[in-house]
Amino acid sequence: MNPFDHILTLVTFLPLVGAALLLFVPGDEGGKEIARWVALVTSILTFILSLWMWARFDNADAGFQFVENYEWIGNSIGYRMGVDGVSVLFVVLTALLLPACILASWKPIQKRVREYMIVFLVLETMCIGVFSTLDLAMFYVFFEGSLIPMFLIIGIWGGPRRIQAAYKFFFYSFTGTVLMLLAIMTMYWQAGTLDVRALLKFHFDPALQTWLWLAFFASFAVKMPMWPFHRWLPEAHVEAPTAGSVILAAILLKLGGYGFIRFSLSMFPDASLQFAPFVFTLSVAAIVITSLVALVQTDMKKLIAYSSVAHMGFVTMGIFSGNAMAVHGAVFQMISHGIVSAALFLCVGVVYDRMHTREISAYGGLVNRMPNYAVVFMVFTMANVGLPGTSGFIGEFLTMIGTFQVNTWVVFFASLGVILSAAYALWLYRRIIFGALTKESLMGILDLDAREIVVLVPLVVLTIFFGFYPAPILDATAASVHLITDNFGKALSTVQTVASLN
Repeated sequence: MNPFDHILTLVTFLPLVGAALLLFVPGDEGGKEIARWVALVTSILTFILSLWMWARFDNADAGFQFVENYEWIGNSIGYRMGVDGVSVLFVVLTALLLPACILASWKPIQKRVREYMIVFLVLETMCIGVFSTLDLAMFYVFFEGSLIPMFLIIGIWGGPRRIQAAYKFFFYSFTGTVLMLLAIMTMYWQAGTLDVRALLKFHFDPALQTWLWLAFFASFAVKMPMWPFHRWLPEAHVEAPTAGSVILAAILLKLGGYGFIRFSLSMFPDASLQFAPFVFTLSVAAIVITSLVALVQTDMKKLIAYSSVAHMGFVTMGIFSGNAMAVHGAVFQMISHGIVSAALFLCVGVVYDRMHTREISAYGGLVNRMPNYAVVFMVFTMANVGLPGTSGFIGEFLTMIGTFQVNTWVVFFASLGVILSAAYALWLYRRIIFGALTKESLMGILDLDAREIVVLVPLVVLTIFFGFYPAPILDATAASVHLITDNFGKALSTVQTVASLN
């Protein structure tokens, strides 16, 4: 048997194997270094396998590839794995960022290092599992299972108010997923299977779709998070360690967006069309209101956290526009945001490790002492703004052009978010980087070291590369996105036909 016939299983569960190996590593000082290297090597191998899988992925095939299907409980629940053009990119993104998280934690994390690395590797398996499973029961297990490692990361290795932040994160997320579980049970009673491929072909009654859509929305809206379900996010980011914030913003938020595409838009097209104005309203509110809130933040992490909510507003706006260009933009925006937001939190971690404060007022004039850091931070700030030539521009542009074909007013108000994002991002950069170096505490601050350069430079390259050449992402998603939007278009045509007859 060729092990590469089961490449998706290898990518998903290799981090879990690494976590199991770490159980046998001693917890003393010598064990800390071993634990770091085992976690790093495991995550790098996982990333290499994910790249190999992406290289073998057929962009012209709109269906699921690398499929594995084994019955477990009758023909209803089984071990079903597979990726399409949308999910394969999120698998690669997750595998890319885990080595960066482990390297970023190399020096800052000195307490319970072995346990920390175990939790991160388990979290990687859970996140990749969400994107790669084709069984709704397994999806729920992976989706819900991702809460536990993140709860531990915030609650054990977080800041002074870590317990409150961890419980708030868990309570918000768990409440939504309970409703999703009820919806999954209902879908099984209706369709007789939890195979995602069969459910995508099964037409649920429009009246039932409404309730199923709302149940899934309750879970995905909290996870993204959409306004006003975002109250847990800023506190979780502030209290989480740097690597925890990276995974929270770059990966866990994308579980909600992926869920909207895979389930809400694909399985409940009638309900998605019905609730599109509702989603547009919340999306515009997220873009404008959270951008205004970001303008008055004094904590760097909080500002970037509110920025994430605003950028996810563009994603939901694009998804529920339902046309190929807008959905392409939404997927690209999620991939770009995963890279850029991760890098921004890593940049915050660089100065926090030196000064142990995230207050914007504690900094100023860093360009005089940290020129390399100033350049790197500038690239990610410009990408966050959506400057042409960076990956941040492509996603926002495609999303707004696609949504413009559906509702011009939504795009008009959403465009205000582009202006506001420039305001708060440039304000943050000016306060930290420019100006005179007058604070005594900053006189001895050091520029990026070799470890930080290794972490940040690849993200700089990707941000600029995808800004000028987005084809690798757009080509991978093209066939799958067109299949999803074509099915949504059929639902739209049916509704318009019924309306004309009445």
